[in-house]
Amino acid sequence: MPDILVVGSLNTDLVVRAPRFPQPGETISGEDLQVIAGGKGANQAVAAARLGASVSMLGRVGKDNFGDFLLDNLKSNQVDTKLVQRDGASTGTATVIVDTNGQNSIVLSGGANGKVSPADVNAASFPDFKLLLLQLEIPIETVFSAAERAKENNLRVILNPAPAKQLPDGLIALTDFVIPNESELSLLTGIEIKDVATTEQAAQVLLERGAKNVIVTLGSKGALVVSDKQATYVDTFKVNVVDTTAAGDAFIGGFATALLQDQSLEASVRYGCACGALATTKFGAQPSLPTKEEVENFLNQSPITNL
Repeated sequence: MPDILVVGSLNTDLVVRAPRFPQPGETISGEDLQVIAGGKGANQAVAAARLGASVSMLGRVGKDNFGDFLLDNLKSNQVDTKLVQRDGASTGTATVIVDTNGQNSIVLSGGANGKVSPADVNAASFPDFKLLLLQLEIPIETVFSAAERAKENNLRVILNPAPAKQLPDGLIALTDFVIPNESELSLLTGIEIKDVATTEQAAQVLLERGAKNVIVTLGSKGALVVSDKQATYVDTFKVNVVDTTAAGDAFIGGFATALLQDQSLEASVRYGCACGALATTKFGAQPSLPTKEEVENFLNQSPITNL
């Protein structure tokens, strides 16, 4: 059986490169439309699988061509799909605009992702897994149910609170690792993130609400790891950024994979940073996710930046 269970979303990404983001009411010209496998859940599943982890995906896709496309893509990346159901709703989509700086703007249409239910979670055999990955592109009650099942069966729980929304303390308390970026951390805590001090202050709020560890991804500035014992900064790597789509998912896939190999928390975060950095050097969501060999070569060759 796989070691990692991912309960989350599967989307078909409709991606256009453009010179910049359009203003309200404005039409601009972009490059050719690309159809790419995505969805935060599926991205994290593929990210971990490409790094050598054994992964199972739980979610829903439609009975349409996009659903076929996403399932075939998961299977080609050695992700187990037995827990992915076909639904009468359309497959989820994400419309993505990428500007010349590699930054992205995304509009989600949840489709079948909105039908993933606690009953789907109850159909999974949680004792067969070691680690649960969760995000917020499926109903919150389903996320909560999965976290509860995981803790009943002694699985460690990683929660990526994206897209950002308010969360109940009960869910936060069920997690071993909450991994937000700066904007998500700000929304979760109500604290404006301005600098290192406010980032650490906001992370402490999540600890007070029950989180055991908070890892704040800081993009090109690395990551901040905060526990009740200490705060640790982990440097990142210099790369030429092409597209930031799925960089956070690559980080989480890398972090989870390293964690399963009994690496230290700091070493696991550093490995995640390498995966996230590499993902920004390629275009698209899942096409950008690095393999184990690519990450190893990168770590052997790349200097770390200093914060």
